[in-house]
Amino acid sequence: MKPTSLPLFSETRAAAQRPQGLPFLRLGFRPFYVGGALLAALIVPLWVAIFLGWLKLTPASQPLLWHAHEMLFGFAVAIIVGFLMTAGKAWTGLATPRGPTLAALALLWLGARVASVTGPYVAYAVLDMALLPIAAAILVTLLLRARNYRNLPIGLILALLAGANLVFHLAVLGLLNVSAMTPLYAGLALIIMIECVMGGRVIPAFTMAVTPGLKLVAPVWLERVTLGVTGLGLALWVLAPPSAIGLIVLGLASGLQVRRLLAWRFGVTLKRPILWILHAAYAWIPVGLALLALAQLGWVPVSAGVHALAVGATGGLIIGMITRTARGHTGRLLVVSGPEVLAYALVMTAALLRVFLPLLAPALYASALIATAMLWSAAFLIYLWIYTPWLMSTRLDGKDG
Repeated sequence: MKPTSLPLFSETRAAAQRPQGLPFLRLGFRPFYVGGALLAALIVPLWVAIFLGWLKLTPASQPLLWHAHEMLFGFAVAIIVGFLMTAGKAWTGLATPRGPTLAALALLWLGARVASVTGPYVAYAVLDMALLPIAAAILVTLLLRARNYRNLPIGLILALLAGANLVFHLAVLGLLNVSAMTPLYAGLALIIMIECVMGGRVIPAFTMAVTPGLKLVAPVWLERVTLGVTGLGLALWVLAPPSAIGLIVLGLASGLQVRRLLAWRFGVTLKRPILWILHAAYAWIPVGLALLALAQLGWVPVSAGVHALAVGATGGLIIGMITRTARGHTGRLLVVSGPEVLAYALVMTAALLRVFLPLLAPALYASALIATAMLWSAAFLIYLWIYTPWLMSTRLDGKDG
């Protein structure tokens, strides 16, 4: 029996690894990266056109709330869900949604985006609130089945994001007496915490992987203190009125994040754009925390810190990760081309203009918005131009996924 059973086993295993179904629906990163990048390319110039009165469009909610919400719970959440529905398979060895199930999740996300500009608001709210609880339940179930308890906090943050989204919609509907900006700030804070957790894992690991002999091992207590102080500072910003305590905690968090970033040895990545973009984007986290600290005293507007975290940190880390992970999961080399490097530079420049130009020259606020929108949109259009054909095709190595 052995001579025949071994070939049969090999054939069964090989068949299980063969590509199955439409390439676009084989792993979560494929539809969600395309959808998220497309939304990013469209929504910022659309918002600027509405804000400047160039376009008469009435979203389901107030334009400012619509813009902020869709950047967080439309764009960023799409990338987070796509990443986690892909990473979850690697973390646990278990299958994540694919085929019709993945298509249903992607269509649910798309339906909410369409409803955000067509209404009615209740339909938009119902569609929009559905994705995050489902994604959180899928991820937590996988982690528990695989006994992968280390990554359970990510599932908890997804659940908290779902809660913030629920509060936002209830506030807009007038069913909850809270400013609709508060849950949006909470959503941004939670996304930053995801970036701090995942950044602390992947950025030093990626840096060591391409630098022979380099060891980047931070003390566990220091990592925990950095994350704890950062989380506390963000919580004070979201939930408490401006105060000296908020100033101190946010300032301390900024300093700890600077120390963390410097320990990752940015200098060794300068010849590797696919790495330096992650370091450069992460640098916006201490910048954003410092600006939020100054905002506690009224020295700078809160929007400066918000956009440092949203455009610089979140936008930069997203453009860096969706190039790296898409290359890896489509069987391509982890070496980016000139247009991809240009996309990195465009996002970083957009962040600089959006954060600092209004501070240095308030009269140029409209110009800053226009320039930021053009640079940001161009970056994600470059991504779509290069990556959409790859994400819709089978892996170069012929493997499934």
